[in-house]
Parts: sequence; structure tokens; C-alpha cells
Amino acid sequence: MTNNISFPNLGISVNIDPVALHIGSKNIYWYALIILTGFLLGLLLASSGSEKRGVKKDNVWDIALIGIVAGIICARIYYVLFALDEFKDDPLDVFKIWEGGLAIYGGIIGAIISTCIYCKIQKINLPNVLDVCCPGLLLGQAIGRWGNFVNCEVYGQSTDSLFAMSINGAEPVQPLFLYESLWSLAGVIIMLLLRNKKTKNGQTFFFYLLWYSCGRLVLEGMRNTSYILYLIPDVLGISQFVAALLILISIAGFIYVTRSKKKCFVPLPPISKNENDRASDMDEKNTN
Repeated sequence: MTNNISFPNLGISVNIDPVALHIGSKNIYWYALIILTGFLLGLLLASSGSEKRGVKKDNVWDIALIGIVAGIICARIYYVLFALDEFKDDPLDVFKIWEGGLAIYGGIIGAIISTCIYCKIQKINLPNVLDVCCPGLLLGQAIGRWGNFVNCEVYGQSTDSLFAMSINGAEPVQPLFLYESLWSLAGVIIMLLLRNKKTKNGQTFFFYLLWYSCGRLVLEGMRNTSYILYLIPDVLGISQFVAALLILISIAGFIYVTRSKKKCFVPLPPISKNENDRASDMDEKNTN
């Protein structure tokens, strides 16, 4: 089914079919392709320059591949726990993740837990790994939100603002996917500009938690009620509660690691051509 998505106040109108292409009798959806694109670009961002920050590229790839599996599992568990009524008639529907029902906070929690376990087993500095990976994670989230756009889902309340979005001629609503995507992208840019200026490992990660949670706290209050998982029915959404909790945790965590006496990993400066030549000369002399 093709949907018409328009931004009346901007004079923009597009027709989008959620199905990107067909392979035999199978449909390949834009949502899946967008999520995959976000994952790959986020992974490339995290792995680029990771070694000069003390994390091997192989470790980044391992963490990402394990994290996406753990993230999907925990995203589903998170959703199901707060939407049990949807599954009371047929409990086996819990396993039908292709029908939707993944909560982003559950995915983030799952990815962080799997990363902690991986770093413990591999004996890698966890705070530094989190600092290296979180810009890529947030970039993946920024791109992934456009999957909600093509699916015409997770939008906000009615509005007549400049960015008001109408779906199939219905009353214009807040395009929350756009707001969150832009907010996340701004966070990525800030982290890339500041990550080499950190004084302690973990600061970049706690900034990520703070930045993303502040955005979610505001945007959840604008969300259409049909897309809210409630902790207290019609009063407090679970994502609002988690966002507020993570804001407190991120502030406390940032202060804690900043005051910590542990040394921070300092990125290695780029080696100039002259330095490379001198190093080669020294190797030749040592060999001779």
C-alpha cells in the first residue's frame, strides 16, 4: 500500500510504498534497509580511528554484531513487558518480531549489557570502548528513525507548526521521527568534535546518555498516545520514566568518572612522513 506523506506548510508531498523491492514472493521493506544502513554506517563510524583510541577494529565489529542480536532480544522483551495485553490471547505472538514491537531503550540496554560482558571476557577497558562506540550507535539511531517515516508510524499529536506532517490527507501531526533524527545527528557531531578533548574515559558515553535521554524526555511528551507504553496508565510513559532516570544516572556517572583518579586513554597523534622516515632508518640500523 502506497502512502502519501505531505508537509503542507513546506509544500512537500511524497508517495511512499513501504515495500522497497520484491525478490520472488518475498517483500523487502524500506524499514529493514534503513535499519541495516544505519547499523553499517554507525559501525563504520565507530571503527574508523578506533585503533588510535586504543580499541581494535576487530573488537568493534565483534561488539556491534553481538550487540545487535542482544539489542533485538532486549528490545522485544522491553516492549512485551509493558504491552502484555497484546499477547494474552496468543502468547506465541511474542516471537513474531517481524510484525513490529521493538522498544529502542530495550535495544540500547541490551547492547550495553552485551558490551560489558564482552569487555569483561576480553579484558578490555570498558569505559574507553563505550566512548569509542557511542557516536556510531547514535548515528545508527538517527538514521533508523527514518524507518518510522516510511512506515507512517510513531508520530506526535496534532499540530499546525511549520513541520506539520499529514499522512494520507489526515490531520497534520508532529513528525517526531524528524525531530529525534536531527537531535541525534546533532549529538553525533558534538561527540565527534569533543571526543579527543575528554579528560577521563567514560565522559563521552555519559554525554551520549544525557543527550539522547533529554531529547526522548521532551519528545515522549509530544507523542500520540497510541504509541505510548504506559508505566502509569494515561499518566506516565515508561520511556519518560527511563529517560528521566538515565538523565540522573548520566550526570552522576559523568561527575564520578571525571573525579576518578584512573588515567584517561589519550589518542595517539598522527605520525608525520618525517617521523615515519626516521622510524624506518632506525629499524634499518637496528637490523644491521
